[in-house]
Amino acid sequence: MKRFVLVQISALFVFCTSAFCFQRIISLSPQLTKEIYLLGAEDKLVGCTIYAPSYAKNKEKVGTVTEANLEKVIELKPDLVLVTPLTNAKEVEKLRKLGIKIAFFPEARSFNELCEQFLELAKLVGKEEKARRIVQKVRKEAELLRNRTRDMDKTRVFIEVGARPLFTVNRDSFINDLIEFAGGENIAKNAKSGLYSREKVLKENPDVIIIVTMGIIGENEKEKWLRYKCLKAVKNKRIYIIDSDKICAPTPVSFVNTLKEMVEILHPGTKWIKN
Repeated sequence: MKRFVLVQISALFVFCTSAFCFQRIISLSPQLTKEIYLLGAEDKLVGCTIYAPSYAKNKEKVGTVTEANLEKVIELKPDLVLVTPLTNAKEVEKLRKLGIKIAFFPEARSFNELCEQFLELAKLVGKEEKARRIVQKVRKEAELLRNRTRDMDKTRVFIEVGARPLFTVNRDSFINDLIEFAGGENIAKNAKSGLYSREKVLKENPDVIIIVTMGIIGENEKEKWLRYKCLKAVKNKRIYIIDSDKICAPTPVSFVNTLKEMVEILHPGTKWIKN
């Protein structure tokens, strides 16, 4: 008799057996799409969003992160659809009512949760052993970097992840771990939400400002910050722009790669990070 295993991912449930894993998967998250490729399970991916990485260009596109083409999704006959909090809830409910299994992955609040969700995804595609090896390796690398920056002077950081309105991250985001593991202190760590104001940034006067974005928006935001001559980050020319793909949609592996880059930003001249 086949043994059924209940895998819980947030509030929704997905069933898998010890002898069977899902074979036709649609990913409505660029991050989850990248993780499927990292696991070497891309043969199971039949559809993804238009914002998927370039190496998924040959996969069928079923819409955006927030709006899926339900007709296209149904046409592809998936046995599992991967969704996130950004996925349209009404569309998710329609798919569920049609009998399509849904796996819901909430936003990771820490590096540890990022790794745990990666392991859960691996269960769904039959790549648990490979995922465990990957997670073991990146956790060791992250801990090494964290230990080496632990006794350094903390660089106070403001990270901007949205411009209109100004938006940052508090302690309930894996991005906070990215800052702290790199030897930084997130000035918005204790904020009630990600909504922030330029007045608060001026009051906290961070050593570094990091703008998370793509294209011209980042340069425009940098110009705005440069008007505030009293800021330490302006005086010391420590305003940086970093691609949102590195920060906002990481796999466990790319988290560690971005962590190394973050160490270089917060502690210029550090030589050991690539060892």
